Amino acid sequence: EKIDNFQNLGCPIIRMRSSLQGPCISELFADIITTLEGRKKWDAQIANVEQIYPIYDTDAANLAMGVGKYGDCCRLGVGYVQLKSNIGVDPREQLTIAGVQEFEDGSALLWATEMEEWNNYLFPPGPRQTRAKTHLFSVALVPTGPDSFDVEYILQFELGGKMPTFISTP
Repeated sequence: EKIDNFQNLGCPIIRMRSSLQGPCISELFADIITTLEGRKKWDAQIANVEQIYPIYDTDAANLAMGVGKYGDCCRLGVGYVQLKSNIGVDPREQLTIAGVQEFEDGSALLWATEMEEWNNYLFPPGPRQTRAKTHLFSVALVPTGPDSFDVEYILQFELGGKMPTFISTP
């Protein structure tokens, strides 16, 4: 499912759903997305992904969110993503704040959103690349049985910079 120009940000929001076999373990699922080793298995464009500023005191985060109101925050921090160049598109980088919320029923929400430009000082040292922006990212994991779960993936991503029209035009 695709919604064009969601929240007037100039880029679409995409939602995909699937049912999967296996245990519903949010930390393992998060590692597929948030570690370089996990991400390389399915994303040929990934050059780097890492949590550069982890927030270890998730108890304080849970207090700030109203304990249990939005699940139990078990991972939180600022992440850095670097994408390789591909067919006329130069390399991209992102700076996100992301987390994992777990709920009593075994479901979980993995989420991220792009940091604002005034947070650019948090980027790792080195030359800057074109900034891509994840306006909204979430993965909802909901157990459906002892060894199965549903997953819903939502992404609103702005590539940033310029790209050849043949890439974005049918």
